[in-house]
Amino acid sequence: MTAVTSAIRVLIADDQPLVRRGLSLILSPDPAFEVVGEAEDGAQAVALAQRLRPDVVVMDIRMPTLDGVGATEELARVLPGCRVLALSTFDMDEYVVAALRAGAYGFLPKDVSPEDLAAAIRTVHTGEAVVAPRLLTRLISTYVRRPLGAPPPPEVMSGQLTPREAEVWRLMATGLDNAAIARTMDISHSTVKNHITSLFGKLDVRDRAQAVIAAYESGLVTARSQGSAGHGGGDG
Repeated sequence: MTAVTSAIRVLIADDQPLVRRGLSLILSPDPAFEVVGEAEDGAQAVALAQRLRPDVVVMDIRMPTLDGVGATEELARVLPGCRVLALSTFDMDEYVVAALRAGAYGFLPKDVSPEDLAAAIRTVHTGEAVVAPRLLTRLISTYVRRPLGAPPPPEVMSGQLTPREAEVWRLMATGLDNAAIARTMDISHSTVKNHITSLFGKLDVRDRAQAVIAAYESGLVTARSQGSAGHGGGDG
């Protein structure tokens, strides 16, 4: 007998009723999902999430009362098991980087296909990060800079990272996926994953997006240094 898998409980938060209804109509026919509620602003999203306990909140970034960044930060504090998938009308949106810092597990533009939306919800539900590969390094290189007077990157400051870990971090921040990092460094895919797990712990970051943000904040990479790099996927 096949085991019954519980549907992923989804809360939709967007200040536009038409968008909320459209997202609900996309997800509801799929038995893999159960849309448990809809919120029209961030404050309502937090309140409903505390009451309804969704697995995933599909969160518009720009909303009145409490925006998606503030709501994400509050949910990360009060419901750490609830995953936030951020949506924005704009590909290049500084609020997206703020949401990833605040604890969002992923970001997609609102023109994403229904198939990609469903796949992203499934992925963040497992605790993995989702950011459209074409957007991650463009977003972060545009909106994240090393603060003036900030100390050097930790791998040169104190030897916190091994040379291999530092190189994996740098390549990740330029947009390479794990397979491309393995080819570039001539190491196995599993070794890349081991290095990534180790550096996540040392950097105190949760996922790939936060690691890339940290790389730009530290000055390890800059918009100029990554401009010619290829863009990869988001595994790891």
